[in-house]
Amino acid sequence: MTTSTALGYFQVLRRYFGWYTGGFIVFVLLLAVAEQLGLPHVWIGYTFMAFTILIYATIGIISRTADIVEYYVAGRRIPAIFNGMATGSDWMSAASFIGMAGALYFSGFDGLAYVMGWTGGYVLVGLYLAPYLRKFGQFTIPDFLGTRYEGNFVRVVGAVTVVLVSFVYVVAQIYGVGLISSRFLGVDLSTGVFAGLVGILVCSFLGGMRAVTWTQVAQYVVLIIAYVVPVVMLSIHITGAPIPQIAYGQALREVTQQEQKIFNDPKQQQVLQHYAQRAKEIETRIQRLPASLTEERQRLKDNPQLLQELPESPEEAREVWGRDLATAKAKAQSPISHAAPFKGEVGEKRDASRNNFLALVFCLMVGTAALPHILIRYYTTPSVREARASVFWSVVAIFLLYVTAPALAVLAKHAVYFTLVGAPIADLPAWITAWSKVGLVRIEDINSDGLLQLAELTLDPDIIVLAAPEMAGLPYVISGLVAAGGLAAALSTADGLLLTIANALAHDIYFKIISPAASTSKRVAISKGMLVLVAVSAAYVATFKPGHILSIVAWAFSIAASGFFPALVLGIFWKRANKWGAVAGMTTGITACLFYLISVRFFDMTPWFGIKDIASGVFGVPIGFITIILVSLVTPSPSREIYDLVDRVRYPNLKGE
Repeated sequence: MTTSTALGYFQVLRRYFGWYTGGFIVFVLLLAVAEQLGLPHVWIGYTFMAFTILIYATIGIISRTADIVEYYVAGRRIPAIFNGMATGSDWMSAASFIGMAGALYFSGFDGLAYVMGWTGGYVLVGLYLAPYLRKFGQFTIPDFLGTRYEGNFVRVVGAVTVVLVSFVYVVAQIYGVGLISSRFLGVDLSTGVFAGLVGILVCSFLGGMRAVTWTQVAQYVVLIIAYVVPVVMLSIHITGAPIPQIAYGQALREVTQQEQKIFNDPKQQQVLQHYAQRAKEIETRIQRLPASLTEERQRLKDNPQLLQELPESPEEAREVWGRDLATAKAKAQSPISHAAPFKGEVGEKRDASRNNFLALVFCLMVGTAALPHILIRYYTTPSVREARASVFWSVVAIFLLYVTAPALAVLAKHAVYFTLVGAPIADLPAWITAWSKVGLVRIEDINSDGLLQLAELTLDPDIIVLAAPEMAGLPYVISGLVAAGGLAAALSTADGLLLTIANALAHDIYFKIISPAASTSKRVAISKGMLVLVAVSAAYVATFKPGHILSIVAWAFSIAASGFFPALVLGIFWKRANKWGAVAGMTTGITACLFYLISVRFFDMTPWFGIKDIASGVFGVPIGFITIILVSLVTPSPSREIYDLVDRVRYPNLKGE
């Protein structure tokens, strides 16, 4: 593409997306007017959901293609600023949009690990990976691994790792889509998941990377408006200042002052004692199994509904009551100030909390630099220079949301502390009831005083963003806007992830190994078939709600970091790394990561050095590096062609790249 052609292409794109942005703002204003004129809330929710998905579907249909280069890498002609927006949209998943402010709300200072880790990861992307992968070219990350490490053995390991990482990640996104759909369409979670799946497929099925790129640019416009505008209005509503980042300090001071009143309130202390007593009773019940289960059945024999909810066996009772015990113990603990650093979880020492903070920052940074659906975005730019510029624009796009999230967390906590805590339970706002139906808000008047104390309120982290406008009493159209933004964030990332999985299976497994003579049309058809199959499978898993969105995403980052980062970095910067080292390093890194994650998360293994399962990559990454280096040194050196390939990838040829 010549310079004049590229400039003309950029001008056309800027005009199109300028009109699109203006049109979306007008659409929101019209809905706001309609709400004032009496349009029912349910119709506002339906309109937001239907309109935005229709726009994305239209872009996907217009961008349909059967050309292999367009389908896999969007023709390698995406300008840096638009690729940066698409990467930002691809990156800012439901975890960033929905989950991060929730983590900051509940963890305060400790939640900044997500902001630091995810932002810092792009430094690694820009310095160590993006320009070199773009100069290499090709279509996928296993493409690079297979070529650099001489063979299909490494390619297969890379493809399997891509599928594993991306599948874990996409489950969280589809769950986020279902969460939004279930709340704003009034359907159950399972129905919401599969309804959102339709929106995901129409964006990526027909046009591959070309369709995904332009829908992601459109989705970025929606999600950033949807995130920033409500926080600005919330800031004005609470502090009178229109810039939330500036209002943050004032809101935090007021929250800190209110915390002391709430934490020291005699009624709050009474509630903590009630929960401590409950914890003792549950602990005694667990210790007296199976006799205690028989006693409970006898006690509830006249209440068939509660009797039906009892565990059926002592083993099940131990598991169920164990979760109840953990909840009661957590509720019985005195809260810690929002601004206090390294406070950790219940019973966690300060040193362990600090170690977890640093380990999580490390895993998120390295995981960011190893996510295949992000790295392949830099294959779509016209040149290496554009790839570097694209990383810069990606950071700018992400910065706008990440600099706003801490302010949103504090403003939401301000709304809860000043409007909910201490209020009569009978007079709580309607949003409490609405989100209770989805199962993400719980109220328990454990001391029976008719007033809400802080410990009696349970908020799921995933609703802090979605319910923030309702917390502050903003017009419902703002809630619909936030839902549309959350949907855009989840859809955009899900599109990129599903396409990455489908391409790994169709290109790296089917075409490169099984059927190298397959036609272009057949390869694209196989990719589309894989995309649908993987999407339905991920949606099925998402209906079981395997964990909080942020936790699931953090697992994916640790797996990606352990599997890909050592092999990619050493493949670019150390010529001596060979295929045996890469295979051994990738498999041992992932195995160590998964062993630790599964053992701690699901089998209650005592954490090593107190590190939580979401930071399991802190063990997998160094094991991967060490294994690649040691195995490479004791096995034959790569061929001269590989040495030349590394030189060609690493050093500029001074021809505009």
